[in-house]
Amino acid sequence: MKEKIFSENFNLSSYTTIKVGGIAEYFAEPRNIAEFSYLIKWANLNKRKCQIIGAGSNLLINNIFIKGLVICTKKMKSLKIDPCSGIVEAEAGVMLPTLSNALAKNGLQGGEWAVGIPGTLGGAIYMNAGTGNLSLSKNLISVQVINNKTHEKLDIERKDLNFEYRSSSFQSNNLVIISAKLNFEPNGNLETLIRTTKNNLKIKKETQPYHLPSFGSVFKNPKNNYAAKLIDDLGLKGFKVGGAEISTMHSNFIINSSAASSKDIYELITVIQQKVQQNKGIYLQPEVRMLGFDYPN
Repeated sequence: MKEKIFSENFNLSSYTTIKVGGIAEYFAEPRNIAEFSYLIKWANLNKRKCQIIGAGSNLLINNIFIKGLVICTKKMKSLKIDPCSGIVEAEAGVMLPTLSNALAKNGLQGGEWAVGIPGTLGGAIYMNAGTGNLSLSKNLISVQVINNKTHEKLDIERKDLNFEYRSSSFQSNNLVIISAKLNFEPNGNLETLIRTTKNNLKIKKETQPYHLPSFGSVFKNPKNNYAAKLIDDLGLKGFKVGGAEISTMHSNFIINSSAASSKDIYELITVIQQKVQQNKGIYLQPEVRMLGFDYPN
């Protein structure tokens, strides 16, 4: 394998926003689609499990040895915007704040909400990330993927994909997202778009522990309810397990307050689930992906 894009026994803790993680047997950060495709083929040919991560903002990695190959998409960040048509072509590693700001500066409406989400485009499509009833899937035209088994590159149209609340077809198929084509509304007022985007980020910073190590939202909102409210009602703000703490700013955030281990964080997630289930009769489903755990994601 090409030495420059390949590492062994690689510490993943700095590759998650909550700053915990184990050691990957093999790790790579491809810079383009050709390298990405090569790595997936290598993993299959060598019968190694292949796992894809983006910005690690929605990811809990166990403090263990993670067998196989972990691929991080963050260096795949090509972004092309046509301000006239509103068509955007972006690789999987483009960060949502980068995309959101670029859309505003090009007069494209519909991405202002994404500025405060510290994830990649690929991760956002995989998770169907969003806020309120807005999500990136609404702007999707097509997704370019690699079939993990056949190594074939495919373009899949939006109508052939299933998106639900924080859920997509990609969570249950063998397709790896490499890029996407999106459509946003052109000819917006530049000043208004830039001001709205900046204000959205300001609100996020004022209401969420934005600059502390966290996942973002930990749990999906149950139907007709809010995870944060359910946790808040039980007086759990500030509750700790080891170095993991429920944020005092926003109850649906867990922060790594002082060298938390993955076990601390996992246990805190479980405690929250148990307490809400016992007191409210509601099971909180994690939004967070778990790597290296026996968890029914």
